[in-house]
Amino acid sequence: MLIHPDFDPVALHVGPFSIRWYGLMYLAGFVAGAGAARWRIKTQPWLNWTVEQVDNFLTYVVVGVIAGGRLGYVLFYKPVFYLTHPQDIIAVWQGGMSFHGGFLGVIIAGWLYARREKRRWLEVTDFVAPLVTFGLGFGRLGNFINGELPGRVTSVPWAMVFPKVDAFSRHPSQLYEACLEGLVLGFWLLWFSRKPRPMGRISALFLIGYGVFRFGVEFTREPDDFLGLLALGFSMGQWLSLPMILAGVALWFWSGKLDKMPRAAESALPLNDQRPMRDAGNDGQSRK
Repeated sequence: MLIHPDFDPVALHVGPFSIRWYGLMYLAGFVAGAGAARWRIKTQPWLNWTVEQVDNFLTYVVVGVIAGGRLGYVLFYKPVFYLTHPQDIIAVWQGGMSFHGGFLGVIIAGWLYARREKRRWLEVTDFVAPLVTFGLGFGRLGNFINGELPGRVTSVPWAMVFPKVDAFSRHPSQLYEACLEGLVLGFWLLWFSRKPRPMGRISALFLIGYGVFRFGVEFTREPDDFLGLLALGFSMGQWLSLPMILAGVALWFWSGKLDKMPRAAESALPLNDQRPMRDAGNDGQSRK
């Protein structure tokens, strides 16, 4: 039987301030995603992105993840509580973030950025989809360090006791999710995006991959005590993942038609506002 190390949730104390592991994991996810974005810019020139554009877009993503994740938790998991305690909605330091809400936040952020830069929306989501997985993986590691969101009771050899929860052996479901949603899905998407694909297909693969992995892992994850299992014995996470899978399958087949449309950002501009394409010599500095 394994015992959870019972980490101190605070990584560092700086005077009156404390830096928590969970916050560091979010930061690590953003840094890793930004690094992967720069790698894609250098190795995949057909994407037509620059470092400056990526930096601007990541600002949108950060706001989308935090605002969407929090509001998603409020609406999907505890709407009655927050309806009577609206002052606690902004208390993110108390915990409570929803991936599905954060995902919707990123979708909206991508749509706003696409409108601003006159890019196709799916062109933006195709670029960001492989990068999101880094945040997923590090976020689940943060859950594990905090000893929260443990798995269901089990007798498998690698079962772990979470002292903050109870004395039962449970699945370390946070590590399952970190591995599948972070490592496996991340490298799968990076491998798939190594060459040009029909517009929307990378986004479709993300929807299908995450939805399937999350739906499966939920069978080993303890349901939220204030919700329990819902219709058909599925958890809230499973019910929220099913629409992602269906949308991903539909987008996969639809993306073949979208690929017949121009992909470059310049082609989305009006004819009287076409920007001249930069040659490789003039573009070298922006791609460093």
